[in-house]
Amino acid sequence: MTVKIDWENLGFSYMKLPYRYLAYYKNGKWEQGVLTEDATLHVSESSPALHYGQQAFEGLKAYRTKKGTIQLFRPDENAKRLQRTADRLLMPQVPTELFMDACKEVVKANQDYVPPYGTGATLYLRPLLIGIGDIIGVKPAEEYIFTVFAMPVGNYFKGGLQPTNFLIQDEFDRAAPNGTGAAKVGGNYAASLLPGKTAKSKGFSDVIYLDPATHTKIEEVGSANFFGITANGQFMTPKSPSILPSITKYSLLYLAEHRLGLTPVEGDVFVADLDQFVEAGACGTAAVISPIGGVQHGEAFHVFYSETEVGPVTKRLYDELTGIQFGDIEAPEGWIVPVELD
Repeated sequence: MTVKIDWENLGFSYMKLPYRYLAYYKNGKWEQGVLTEDATLHVSESSPALHYGQQAFEGLKAYRTKKGTIQLFRPDENAKRLQRTADRLLMPQVPTELFMDACKEVVKANQDYVPPYGTGATLYLRPLLIGIGDIIGVKPAEEYIFTVFAMPVGNYFKGGLQPTNFLIQDEFDRAAPNGTGAAKVGGNYAASLLPGKTAKSKGFSDVIYLDPATHTKIEEVGSANFFGITANGQFMTPKSPSILPSITKYSLLYLAEHRLGLTPVEGDVFVADLDQFVEAGACGTAAVISPIGGVQHGEAFHVFYSETEVGPVTKRLYDELTGIQFGDIEAPEGWIVPVELD
């Protein structure tokens, strides 16, 4: 089937595709999942996911290679992160095999919507785990839905690999100490809507959040992780129990060391020490790598490499990562999972 889509001008928005995966957890076990054409979830009005936020999600992508094959990038790590989030919210874990099979089935069923190689676009997968059923008290659900749907997407931040500016806001916290910051739950993102809207109304791409305890250290960049590159070749990212452990970030930490010869450092990144970075960026599955041109903090505006040009190390990291994802560069063992097509 030929799909008429302007692949090279896709944004990051929802598109209803023919198939999605759906599985129910009932009576203490997961039932056999199925592919369905029904894009509507039918749940009780008293489902804990709706009232108390007992829900979790993931994000990963499928990539078309030059040979026309399709592959996933580290989906087992997404499965593990969803399992950790499930534990935090007292939800049943989605077994890794179930998670992987669901993703593969959705990609295979919607293979005509995996963008062609060379367009820069990908097929974005959204696994979702929600608590359902007739529960009105504050307690875990007894039944759950696990679903995976997909859509072709372009760049998350407008302009792609172009530097953009961000705003540090002291008056908002992304997550509380010892809260759910390290879990991929919807409530974290709902709380980010207001500060994100404020930043965008002032001409910035998004907010950079500081640590909630002292407001002296960088934690996250909107819905992505922060990294900075020092003049002496360190690749630094923040470390905190409130930060979502980005699969992209940990991939970049590995690639920075083993492919680029940089020194990986995961630790405190103080706002007062931004001058140590000659380049900086945001990274994540949706964002991939978004170079940070400058950050506004109070009355001060700090520029890293440039507001208009991508730094050389950031560009090398981007090329290495995307080269692996699209099959042009050999991947570290276990990072790539092929999707078998008919």
